[in-house]
Amino acid sequence: MTTLGRYLSRQILLATAFVLVAFLGLFAFFDLISELGDVGKSRYGLVQAFAYVVLSIPGHVYELFPIVVLIGTLYAFADLAAKSEYTVMRTAGMSAGAAAKSLLPLGLAFVLATAVVGELITPFAERTAQAVRVGAMGAVVGQELRSGVWVKSESRFVNIGTVRPDATVAAVRIFDFDEGFRLRSISDAAEGRYDGANVWRLKDVVSTVFGDKSVSVERTPEISWASVLTPDLLSVLTIEPQKMTAWDLFQYTRHLSRNNQRTDRYEIALWKKVLYPFAALVMMALALPFAYVQARQGAIGVKIFAGIMIGVVFHGLNSLASHLGVLQGWPPLLSAVLPSAVFSVAAVAMLWWVERR
Repeated sequence: MTTLGRYLSRQILLATAFVLVAFLGLFAFFDLISELGDVGKSRYGLVQAFAYVVLSIPGHVYELFPIVVLIGTLYAFADLAAKSEYTVMRTAGMSAGAAAKSLLPLGLAFVLATAVVGELITPFAERTAQAVRVGAMGAVVGQELRSGVWVKSESRFVNIGTVRPDATVAAVRIFDFDEGFRLRSISDAAEGRYDGANVWRLKDVVSTVFGDKSVSVERTPEISWASVLTPDLLSVLTIEPQKMTAWDLFQYTRHLSRNNQRTDRYEIALWKKVLYPFAALVMMALALPFAYVQARQGAIGVKIFAGIMIGVVFHGLNSLASHLGVLQGWPPLLSAVLPSAVFSVAAVAMLWWVERR
């Protein structure tokens, strides 16, 4: 790396770090405000709320990093342009292509950092955060048994064969005990869906009721089951696709495929998981042409605002492409690569335009 390349990289790294800290502080504040509504429930206090917020930070880092890189790079270049430093660099013979080449090592480092956070840190932190919340809310969850998920809730032990990412459950068995821990009934349900307000809708229910001297069996097509369990509590067992590891997504996609279920959503998430880290590289390229806009043509604040708007558009297009891919049946790879491809073309076109000038 050349001396100019090291200087540019240092400026961009410092600006990106500053923007990242600012964004994380803002999102952590909003998360804490959201959690305050649950403080005081069971054993969920301020300490647990702070722990939950801190453990949620890696997820924000992963989601925001391309946008943060865009704003940090844009600020660094805009600042250099305002001080005429970049003009001096251009006069010394550094073209846009040479600047992009000199920043490639830093861009690849950003790609690697995004991949590490997304694959190794975020999934673990997300599960730990949910475990802290679940434990403080008074429920005990075990998921390492072959018989499925076991949950102790009040005077009931609940065995759930399958917890799906869409907040539905299947193969539910409820063991109901009285105050003396005598078994009162066993209820088996084929599947269940959360209706809200701590109520689940269970279907195809078979209940075995144990009396003092008799046993009866009741069959019901559908019942409402009131429980402290919510999808949020069960989310300790499953996290959103974008926060799962690529390996977990691959395994779950294979599982759905073997059971003849739709895999579109998870295949798109898998490809996005593979390609998303490279978005940081695309954002750096997109910010480079702003160095050629002189200070008199627009203040640094305007450029930063433009960067934020570009980041918002990228994030929105990323989500839109995923949803359209599922709805329209697009190839998963196309849905995942489309946002980055559009912005890559825009970056190349802008670089070509400033070079032509």
